[in-house]
Amino acid sequence: MVAPGPPADAEALWQWSVDEPEAFWALAWSELGVRASVPYQQVLADASMPGAVWFPGARLNYAEHLLARADDAPAVIVTGEGLADRTVSANQLRQMVARAQAGLRQLGLAEGDRVAALVPNTLETLVLMLATTASGAVWSSCSPDFGPMGVVDRFGQIDPKILITADGYRYNGKTIGLQDKVDAVLAHLDQVEHVVVFDFAGVGLHREQPLTHPLTHYEDLLAGSATDPDFVQVAVDHPLFIMYSSGTTGVPKSIVHGHGGTLIKHLVEHRLHSDVGPGDTVFWFSTCGWMMWNWLVSGLAAGAAVVLYDGSPTFPGPEALWQMAQRTGITHFGTSPKFLAACEQAGLVPREVADLSTIRTLLSTGAPLNPEQFDWVYANVAAENPSSGDPDLQLASISGGTDIIGCFAAGNPLLPVRRGELQSRGLGMAVEAWGPDGRPVAHGKGELVCVKPFPSMPVGFWRDPDGKKYRAAYFEDFPGVWTHGDFIEIMPSGGIVIYGRSDTTLNPGGVRIGTAEIYRAIEPLPEITDSIVVGRPHDGDVEVVLCVVLAEGAVLDAALTTHIKSTIRSATTPRHVPAHVFAVPEVPYTISGKKVEKAVRSMMVGEPVDNRDALANPESLDAYAALPFPTDPDR
Repeated sequence: MVAPGPPADAEALWQWSVDEPEAFWALAWSELGVRASVPYQQVLADASMPGAVWFPGARLNYAEHLLARADDAPAVIVTGEGLADRTVSANQLRQMVARAQAGLRQLGLAEGDRVAALVPNTLETLVLMLATTASGAVWSSCSPDFGPMGVVDRFGQIDPKILITADGYRYNGKTIGLQDKVDAVLAHLDQVEHVVVFDFAGVGLHREQPLTHPLTHYEDLLAGSATDPDFVQVAVDHPLFIMYSSGTTGVPKSIVHGHGGTLIKHLVEHRLHSDVGPGDTVFWFSTCGWMMWNWLVSGLAAGAAVVLYDGSPTFPGPEALWQMAQRTGITHFGTSPKFLAACEQAGLVPREVADLSTIRTLLSTGAPLNPEQFDWVYANVAAENPSSGDPDLQLASISGGTDIIGCFAAGNPLLPVRRGELQSRGLGMAVEAWGPDGRPVAHGKGELVCVKPFPSMPVGFWRDPDGKKYRAAYFEDFPGVWTHGDFIEIMPSGGIVIYGRSDTTLNPGGVRIGTAEIYRAIEPLPEITDSIVVGRPHDGDVEVVLCVVLAEGAVLDAALTTHIKSTIRSATTPRHVPAHVFAVPEVPYTISGKKVEKAVRSMMVGEPVDNRDALANPESLDAYAALPFPTDPDR
């Protein structure tokens, strides 16, 4: 008897992929081009969570798949503030990686060693990552705008042998040198044996104590004549990347992802969920401290070219990235709700300042898109289909995390785009919404859980030999089930609405409210440019506190406060209406662009926020400690 194959219907395909996970992931392995020098013995040897064992026996290399092409077609387009666009072919990229790999091996790099990179998003970074992972060594990167202790909190956990850095970077018209930051970081990283530096900002970097940390320049590293990389074949769960949680409320988790799980998850998301393939050009605005950089460069494995951009997304104006999209022929444009909101607030109509006809998919993550942003994108970004006159663009709001180096909910080119919803659950991802009783919620909101294993689950946490920290992070609430920490609703359409993080869910009067519900209600208001909402303990309950950043010329008087509250009430429920509304200068964000609601709540109640180096604008927190709550007798 022949086993039934996958169904053609999108919803039925998802159901099949979670009902028959071994069949689905085996098909993905074979059909999406995973190449292994030694085949796997079985698909899933152990289905425990945690502890699942995928594709045991297989030997492969992640970097080999990203460098599979050996032709003169574009592989990378490099651009950014102060940079002219530069195109690098697949052949050129392979040769650069081969020479970089030989240079790193001369510095003593071996399989299993850690390479830490404090780097901008540019060509040298990609080359060195591929050279590292081709060698079976482990790559871990941070954005150069992290504070020194934020870098140490991360790299100090993994004992790197080599530190890679640039001399500086550019942002918003300014050049920032990295000499002092690198010196401060190296003072805490005793295990570093070599420093590799590349010239990016033109300001230079040197080491005054070369015997302690010998300095090698990128050009010297690539001085050899190697033409083909040596792809070290490793096990599926061999460490590939060490990623980090945001670290705004404690030491960041060091999350280890493996070669095989990362590769097959990204192939599914690129090839199937995003329809990426040869001839496409993929872009995501990201730093190297966010998992979307890793996701972006994996687009090479799908046969696409990738665009690397470093700098401010709105310099010299909000039109910069859209005009770059025209110049580089981007087909898949990745961004965030924050960037789209900045464009809207600036009054920009992107399709009037650039020809965006090549973009067929616009993807967004970092936070849920609100329904009005769907409207804005289709009214201002999407080009018209010349045959039908209808907007010709797939808008995919996606969500997952560093924890899984991928998505739980993603786009789907076979499904309609529904205003305010993420299109579908990820293939192979058995996502459900659960109530506190550990049962699926038939209708309404619940915890995002995944009830079956998937290949991109972390290999583990670094320095967590017994797995205790790993289990506590995802499996404490519901043993044997991954609990992600998002508050969601699975709609009758199969789409998903995300209401915010579970640990920042508001709970006034015992009713759970997602912060995204309030953001969706007020962000269309022209008087407000940004906002953050938290739950503040008060008199044995929780009161909702809303802080808003006002548009130029707006004043938070009684009339506007009343308007804000009535808007929230009419769009949601009376329980969503904040007890307090304050104006603040800024909303604090992580360097990867996420609002830090937990840190704001800590400031309001007088608790310390120790890891400010993880924030893009840490000084903004101070305003929240000084908010004049009228019910506090000490104020």
